[in-house]
Amino acid sequence: MSISRIAFASLVLLVALTSRISFAANSVNCPYPKPVIFAGLNWESGMFTTEVLRYLLEKGYGCQTDALPGNTITMENALRHNDIQVSAEQWAGRSPVWRDAEKNGEVFSVGETVQGATEGWWVPEYVVKGDPEHGIEPMAPELKSVADLPRYKTLFSDPEEPSKGRFLNCPSGWTCELVNSQKLKAYALQDSFTNFRTGTGAALDTAISSAMRQRQPVLFYYWSPTPLMGRFKLIKLEEPPFSEASWATLSDQNNEHPIGGSSLPTKLTIGVSRSLNE
Repeated sequence: MSISRIAFASLVLLVALTSRISFAANSVNCPYPKPVIFAGLNWESGMFTTEVLRYLLEKGYGCQTDALPGNTITMENALRHNDIQVSAEQWAGRSPVWRDAEKNGEVFSVGETVQGATEGWWVPEYVVKGDPEHGIEPMAPELKSVADLPRYKTLFSDPEEPSKGRFLNCPSGWTCELVNSQKLKAYALQDSFTNFRTGTGAALDTAISSAMRQRQPVLFYYWSPTPLMGRFKLIKLEEPPFSEASWATLSDQNNEHPIGGSSLPTKLTIGVSRSLNE
């Protein structure tokens, strides 16, 4: 069966999203001569997509697969050097590593795994609107945007540094952690909020879920598609509109004067290495 590897990767995406066909592992020979190594993503949607694609490659194309754990930036570097061949959920164009590798033809985006994905800074709906069913009055009825946050630092008080509020950032090593850290600078929030980084995506989920089950105020970054976003009623804080100029400063961790603004519009794809494309 003759098929180019990029077409092979595209077909895998198509089948993963639309097909109900049952495959036999020995029906075809794997188009890739070595085990296909996946990025061991550690957030729910990424883990799900990874396992779906691994199953399809193994059962549908007779390929051997494995996964290599690591954070986002580590995995992007591994992909460009062909230490791994697939990242099942790639937030394309986000990091300097990915942009440089894509420009040099070292990595490729295949398809679009999810449409309508979003991200931002969030608070529970009961913080702004209250929750009459549970006897909760609005805690911050005028909180609408990131510009309002300094007034509410005591509401989101950090137990370890009570004079400041706590912002729950992404885990260290994720691209969103770097961007959010730049946003804290851009919005002049460093003096009023701590930049709290959880160790893993699961730890971030636990911190948010625990606070919300107890109806406590919590400020955090999050994204969709995720079960947590469907489980709770949340309000997204307004940010200045996206601009290329702003994004260039937010995605550069060495820029000392970042400009605030919404993040790059989300595009979730499958990332593949040059080796898989040749």
